[in-house]
Amino acid sequence: MPYKIIQTDTYFKKLKKFIKKHPDVLHRYEKAIEILEIDPHHPSLRLHKFQGKLQEYYSVSITMHYRVVIDFIIIDKEIIPIDIGTHDEVY
Repeated sequence: MPYKIIQTDTYFKKLKKFIKKHPDVLHRYEKAIEILEIDPHHPSLRLHKFQGKLQEYYSVSITMHYRVVIDFIIIDKEIIPIDIGTHDEVY
């Protein structure tokens, strides 16, 4: 059973702003989301849990430069994107 991506209005606004600023990354973003829905542990996503103040969240990579911060709820197989941006912007 695939995971369900739950996109909030807040995240959608951030995503639109991000894609407008980085249209060249749209294809890579779409591919990362497709893989995330099927297998969040796929090596290409480089899924990892945060430390410190963001310790309840995870990060997946779109590229080596761009990340998506997610709330990864394994029990319900739900993934809630929270933020998107460069490594420094989301950490």
